Amino acid sequence: MKVLVAGGTGFIGSHLCRALAEGGHEVTALSRSAEDTPDGVEAAIGDVTDYDSIVDAVDGHDSVVNLVALSPLFEPKGGNVMHDRIHRGGTENLVRAAEAGGVDRFVQLSGLGADPDGDTAFIRAKGEAEEIVRESGLDWTIVRPSVVFGEGGEFVSFTKRLKGMFAPGLPLYPLPGGGKTRFQPIHVGDLVPMLVAALEDDEHVGETYEIGGPEVLTLREVTDLVYEAERTDVTIVPLPMPLARIGLTVLGAVPGFPMGPDQYRSLRFDNTTADNDVGAFGVAPGEMTTLAAHLGLE
Repeated sequence: MKVLVAGGTGFIGSHLCRALAEGGHEVTALSRSAEDTPDGVEAAIGDVTDYDSIVDAVDGHDSVVNLVALSPLFEPKGGNVMHDRIHRGGTENLVRAAEAGGVDRFVQLSGLGADPDGDTAFIRAKGEAEEIVRESGLDWTIVRPSVVFGEGGEFVSFTKRLKGMFAPGLPLYPLPGGGKTRFQPIHVGDLVPMLVAALEDDEHVGETYEIGGPEVLTLREVTDLVYEAERTDVTIVPLPMPLARIGLTVLGAVPGFPMGPDQYRSLRFDNTTADNDVGAFGVAPGEMTTLAAHLGLE
């Protein structure tokens, strides 16, 4: 199969490209730069927000996987309008190019809670992107993962940056809401085989899957694990959510500050599955990698 992976040089993309190439597929990694293209993978340069820059690269492939995404954990450069430009607009361009280029399969990496009427720019844009995929003439599959961790990922570093924002240089860690927000982190090594299966197996066509890891952890539990792995003592103290809202709103107006009001809003709801769909891929949660294992604590 000739597969184009949009975002193929990123965190998840590089893992997926290698897995597909090792599985015997002809793989092209589409990105804005050919740097860091995995071995055995062809490079294509293009920007999903510019249709003319990607249409030739997409043409002639059997399948497209769209991994291009901005992180919901940090406010993007250019503001939250970038979520719409990249997630909705970029998906629209990729779908259009795929339909024009004779592509059959389209796998869309979305996010838990994707909803056109959602509370954050990330969630709204991801929801609108899903609608574009579903309304296309392609054989599509949508995968909504919780936060993804692994070597090169940003979830673990997020907890450290959060501390640096609220208590730089202090042994105290004021966690918004006491760190009660729940996540269901999934290791990239567990997610990638599911994406491969979603691409290869016809039984996944027309399905939307909510995918999480083997356990649900609060932000406080994640933080405890991260600092335990580093053998660093910190005292976690609750930061009332109204103060977190004020702090992130005010600091979000400072140029270069990586968070803003949307990140406060995202911490108000859990990032967990209602019914983990890993079983659709023949995976049992007990077989998956825990965050503690990744951090060397198991």
